[in-house]
This record gives sequence, C-alpha cells and structure tokens, in this order.
Amino acid sequence: MSILIRMHPENPAERQVRQIVEILKEEGVIIYPTDTVYGIGCDIYKPKAIERVAQIKGIKPEKANFSIICYDLSHISDFTRPIDNNIFKLMKRNLPGPFTFILEANINVPKILKSNRKSIGIRVPDNKIIREIVKELDNPIITTSLKTNDEIIEYNTDPELIFEEYRNLVDAVIDGGYGGLVASTVVDCTVNPPEIVRMGNYEPEW
Repeated sequence: MSILIRMHPENPAERQVRQIVEILKEEGVIIYPTDTVYGIGCDIYKPKAIERVAQIKGIKPEKANFSIICYDLSHISDFTRPIDNNIFKLMKRNLPGPFTFILEANINVPKILKSNRKSIGIRVPDNKIIREIVKELDNPIITTSLKTNDEIIEYNTDPELIFEEYRNLVDAVIDGGYGGLVASTVVDCTVNPPEIVRMGNYEPEW
C-alpha cells in the first residue's frame, strides 16, 4: 500500500528521510519533489524497481532516457567517463540547480539502463528533500519526470492529486509542496562545445 509523506522542504525530518531510504533499499519506487517538476525514481542498483519505473512510464528500460540524481558532484565519476576541467567548472557553476547534464557513461552504469546508449544524464536538484534522501542512501537514484506524452498536466504539480493518481503504482509519494510545470534544462556535454537540447526555465551560466 502506497503512503503519502509530507516533508518540510527546507528541513526534512531525519526519521522521514530514513523511512524513504528503507523503501528504496527494498526495491521501492517513489515520487518526490525536485527544483522543477515532480519526479519518479528508485535506487540505481535495483533492476526490478527500474523495470517498474519504466512500466509506469510505458517504455522499455533500455529505451528510457532516465537520468540519475546525485547528492553532489563527488558521485559523478562513479558513473561517467573522465570529464575535462571546463565541463566540471560548468557543472559546478550551475549545480545544485534545474539542469540535467548529459555525460559519457562508464561501465558502472547498470546494464538495464544501457543498450546503445553511451551517455547518462546527471541531476543535482536544488531541493533539500531529494538530496538528503540520496545522501542517506549513499548512491544515486534514477529519475524521470512525471509527464504524460511530454506534457506536464495539472495533477503533476499537486502532491495530493499525484498520490490519488499513482497510489496503486508506487510505494511512496513525498509531499514537498507544489511542483513546477517546466522540466529541467538539458545540456549535452558529449559534444564540443556543449549545447542545450531542451530548454527549461533557465539557461545555464556558461
């Protein structure tokens, strides 16, 4: 049975954070606030949970453009090929923030997320709730926007309506207040110079 957990956006309770982490460790799927739209995700090391997220989205895991949420930049080298200093500085200037940076993936990215894809999207949202959860979990979660056919619709912004819509599909919905209507800006750093492939509300500071 799914649960709705209300968390303080600026000061999430440690007990609640641990509760969500236990759900993730037990192959759970969660819906959570970010600094843009609400997201749906799971522990990057739980293949069955990744399959569930893909199923909810109506796509095959290997065809999904899932990104990963990290607590900060220190986890990035675990999943990406070495990045040059300019890319690192670009990310450092803009993260935490409403951006997804696409980098070349390394062999540590779980096979279920890779078919012909050699890249992975990296998110460090400016949202204390999900960052504290990832920090406590001690590894990234996979993430994808709560979207239908690339459209953000009204129930995607209200956590109580999200819970009504998804309560039979996920294990927990975190209420961190109303979400946004515009997804993150996506910057492809596998090309030189990096280029914006999806514009959100903000352009990165170059």
